[in-house]
Amino acid sequence: MTSTAPPVRRWRPRTGFGGPLQGWLYAAPTAIFVTLLFLVPLVLVFQMSASDWPLLSGNRGINFPENYADAVNHRLFWDSIRFTLLYTVITTVILIGLGLGLALLVQESTRWKGFLRTAFLIPSALGLASASLLFYVLYSPIAGPFAELMKSWGITFLGTPEGALWSTIFLIVWRFAGFYMLLMLVGLQGIPDDVYEAARIDGASRWQTFRSITVPLLKPTFALTTVMCVTGSLLAFEQFYILTKGGPDNSTMTVVQLIYNVAFQGQNSLGIAGALSVIVLLALIVINVFQLRAFRRTDES
Repeated sequence: MTSTAPPVRRWRPRTGFGGPLQGWLYAAPTAIFVTLLFLVPLVLVFQMSASDWPLLSGNRGINFPENYADAVNHRLFWDSIRFTLLYTVITTVILIGLGLGLALLVQESTRWKGFLRTAFLIPSALGLASASLLFYVLYSPIAGPFAELMKSWGITFLGTPEGALWSTIFLIVWRFAGFYMLLMLVGLQGIPDDVYEAARIDGASRWQTFRSITVPLLKPTFALTTVMCVTGSLLAFEQFYILTKGGPDNSTMTVVQLIYNVAFQGQNSLGIAGALSVIVLLALIVINVFQLRAFRRTDES
């Protein structure tokens, strides 16, 4: 009768400590970052919106719902909402349409493809505040390169409500068109070539291919770019603050700029500014949910 020796277990050094603790340690930096830079300010804004909180005096106690009533009844509240929505619609349509057009242009295999991609993306490397300062000088009727032309023709870029709006839109399109082109290009490259090949075999024209294949398969990209563009436009601040300061005659006052003015200029009320911020936050949530559900319904249909 032979006996079989038990298998020998080899000792292996432990390279770390497993279990839930290790996972929590990996997630701790992100959790701390989100808590300090998002959750804590969010709670503070909600507290301010329900408190009588002057800029230089601190919290004086509960002032709810008076802050929200004062925010809604502010003389520039509805005007700023109308202007912000108008700016958002125009900017979103132009940026998404132009981004798709540029993506289709640089997708073609030509000798200029690399040059065009680089040229369209260069403005995206410039900060929005820096770009706004650059265009502020370009639009200047005193020191700008078009100053003499503006004097001879009697025109101004920022002196009228329409001119200020379209001049700012031109800045934003110049700055962000390359970025949205890149997003659209990623979506286009995700469409299989077999689908286009089958369409060509069936004799579909370029317009039919674009309408029946490219646009439907780009719906996830359209959803992403629309949410990003709408959110960024509704929160517009730097470009209008630098170029127009809300003028002329408060005609280019955005909601975020109104929050800034209420908090740090004029009323100096952090409570009313906090109430405006909460209203904008809730509006953004509703608008984004509506957009995502609308795109989801089109996909299901």
